[in-house]
Amino acid sequence: MLPLVTHKKKLASSQKDKKREFVLRELDAHRMTATEVARSLGLSERQVRRLLAAYRAEGAAAVTHGNRGHTPINALAPGVRQTIIDLAQTTYDGFNQTHFTEKLQTHHGLVVSRATVQRVLSDAGIRSPRHHRRPEHRSRRERRPRPGMLLQVDGSHHDWLEGRGPYLTLLAGIDDATGEVPAATFRDEEDAHGYMLLLRSIVQSHGIPLAIYSDRHSIFVHTESAAETIEEQLAGQRSPTQVGRILEDLGIELILALSPQAKGRIERLWGTFQDRLVSELRLAKASNREEANAVLATILPQHNARFARPPKEVTSCYRAVPASLNLATVFSFQYERTVANDNTVRLGSDIIQIPASRERSTYAKARSRICVGLDGSITVFWEGRRIAHQPSTDPNIVLRAQKLRR
Repeated sequence: MLPLVTHKKKLASSQKDKKREFVLRELDAHRMTATEVARSLGLSERQVRRLLAAYRAEGAAAVTHGNRGHTPINALAPGVRQTIIDLAQTTYDGFNQTHFTEKLQTHHGLVVSRATVQRVLSDAGIRSPRHHRRPEHRSRRERRPRPGMLLQVDGSHHDWLEGRGPYLTLLAGIDDATGEVPAATFRDEEDAHGYMLLLRSIVQSHGIPLAIYSDRHSIFVHTESAAETIEEQLAGQRSPTQVGRILEDLGIELILALSPQAKGRIERLWGTFQDRLVSELRLAKASNREEANAVLATILPQHNARFARPPKEVTSCYRAVPASLNLATVFSFQYERTVANDNTVRLGSDIIQIPASRERSTYAKARSRICVGLDGSITVFWEGRRIAHQPSTDPNIVLRAQKLRR
């Protein structure tokens, strides 16, 4: 039995042909005028006269379109159609139709349009997994004209591995001018260590941006409920967070969003990643954070090539890193400590011994700065000079900000 839709189309075509044959017969018998026939068929009188001439020469066959019964030149071969259906239900199950079309072209050599894929899947009863809801009416903020003027950063806690592994948080930045994602990384949670890794990657690959746009997370600014230290009370102002201090050191302006809608570009990025990136992770069978980051490293250049757009002005606002700036020191957790009488400083459970040096016979009572690198190494500075260093023993260490003394 023919599909219902195809059967209806054939019935409609048949009735149209019968109508044409009837009115042409009436015109040939002078029972209708050319004007009346033209109005009835929705044609011009010139077309009607051509049809009448063909009808007189060929009879009823003249009213049937010349391509009727022939396979269209752009029709898919049955094998290709079935391949598309099979891949949509197996390897690329859950991919949206645009993403699926791209995979057919790049991985299987099937150059077909998205509309064709949509039609084939629709005829097979396969609906797109992505449903678009009607957007609210909002006035969109104009993009910054030059790359590096503003980067939006955020984290998305999501079931990226679809139950094959733990929930992960994806940290990413997006350039406001171009939509490029200069860096992204999967973390177990939204943490300062992760944002430091993200920002360091952006600075190393692109340069120092002018401004960062983020939410009011305590990673960037102290919350109102957080108690002030004695030093902060005496100074009359809050000291920056660890990430906030890095932004100050690099001269990056921190702009805080008041609502999720204000971070529209990166919120839309999450929608794209939670569709396309989740499908890529599923395709790669990623089941942990390390495997997810490996997939991300491969997909990110493809994402930028697909979605990034040229800026209004090509001159970049990313600034070069000064030669005098030590990024390993800038991107670290830093704390002020007073050296004990036995020439040690304590940081949590770690006790760092400061050896004797030519500058001072003892550092007792000296005010020092402790820098915990992103690799877990600990370095102690006094007046800008390194006086002690303790290498990391755990390359996979996850660092957390130590509480300040109150």
